[in-house]
Amino acid sequence: MLPSSSLYISTRGGIKPLGFAEAVLMGLAEDGGLLLPQSIPDCRQRLPAWSALSYGDLAFEIMSLYIGAAIPPQDLKTLIQQSYAGFDSPEVVPLLKLDEGLFLAELFHGPTLAFKDVALQFLGNLFAWLLQEQGGRLNILGATSGDTGSAAICGVRGKKNINIFILYPEGRVSALQERQMATVPDANVHCLAIEGSFDDGQRIIKDIFAELDFKKEYSLAAVNSVNWARILAQIVYYFWACFRVQENYEQAQRFQVSVPTGNFGDIFAGYMAKRMGAPIERLILASNENDILSRFFNSGEYSRGPVNATLSPSMDIQVASNFERYLYYRCDENPEEVARLMQQFAAGESLRLPDKDSDFAAGSGNSSDTLDCIRRHYQRSGYVLDPHSAVGVSVAERFLQKSHPSICLATAHPGKFPEAIRSALQDEKAGRHPDLEKLKDLPLRKTIIKADKEKIKDFIRNKLKQEQAQS
Repeated sequence: MLPSSSLYISTRGGIKPLGFAEAVLMGLAEDGGLLLPQSIPDCRQRLPAWSALSYGDLAFEIMSLYIGAAIPPQDLKTLIQQSYAGFDSPEVVPLLKLDEGLFLAELFHGPTLAFKDVALQFLGNLFAWLLQEQGGRLNILGATSGDTGSAAICGVRGKKNINIFILYPEGRVSALQERQMATVPDANVHCLAIEGSFDDGQRIIKDIFAELDFKKEYSLAAVNSVNWARILAQIVYYFWACFRVQENYEQAQRFQVSVPTGNFGDIFAGYMAKRMGAPIERLILASNENDILSRFFNSGEYSRGPVNATLSPSMDIQVASNFERYLYYRCDENPEEVARLMQQFAAGESLRLPDKDSDFAAGSGNSSDTLDCIRRHYQRSGYVLDPHSAVGVSVAERFLQKSHPSICLATAHPGKFPEAIRSALQDEKAGRHPDLEKLKDLPLRKTIIKADKEKIKDFIRNKLKQEQAQS
């Protein structure tokens, strides 16, 4: 019998428990909910042994708990090794001290210089392994507010029997973020710049996945953080970061972790790590002007607002797709109540939950806060924060505690956002990265398209027909 942590259920209760492989390929649950493990393992007794492991070995131990027998152990070790072999740091996620009681976990050492690589390099290799085992083809469909798209593309570009279709909001990602996606020449990569917001793209993706006949006919797979494998890979670095700071800060046993977030996926991975027993005292949720999440954790009300364009575009989101997973636990794992609340929210109403959650603190930072944070830390130490990481650091600084040092997740390399860095530092060269500079003269391969579900479906149909005719 499989352990319950490697069986998957829907937040809305409408499917039978699934094994890990089936859950990964399903992506979004067929009842419209999100997939979660049937149980969360208590790992507190394992922490001393885990703290001595390399990043890859720690990933193997944590992932094995949720994968069970779906992948042979040696194959899983190989997948993990392949996924992180291209990172430019042997630690995968290096830690540094930014200030007294304030540490930075650099998550951007993968091939596209963003934290999404940690999960999407693994997911790309996992999809390829599943196809090798089971046969068939996959057509990956995803929406991005900036970094997910390039990381997902990098994870599967050129892979046999896989196509990827990425939606992103035209004019609402940074120029370099777009170039990381739309200059990739591989024939299996399709970039669709939608005339709308990221929330429009995310809604279209969910609506398409809800059409089960279309999903099955075209073998659609999810690459957004609705896919549980994304969350699983991200759980690892919460344990890793705490262990690394403990080594050099022995007087502290528990930590605050500050997470800049818009879609709630990254911080939900931290919430899972905390429930598993990671030495996290509380999670600090940091949002930009699109503050639906920080408003919720401070007021108990979850309500939409307009999507504002900011210096941290990957967080320009007002409907956080992973919030439903958290809601499941706040509703005492009652899927009927989750379904009722999500239906209420879909109808345009706000949600209100009583009582604050002591696992979280929350705050938001505006453009002025972001620029000031970048400027202060550059003047103090010469370190350049990207605008998303700066939101996380500026909010973390409001909640500093001597007894619980703070670890801030640095989610992207500053070279991806030259306009924000130039505005903060009046320096054309600060924070540049040579790999990004090479993209500036490459031609773009993108299709500008209306944010319309039927037009997106037609595009997928036509591309796949063309491919079939050419094969």
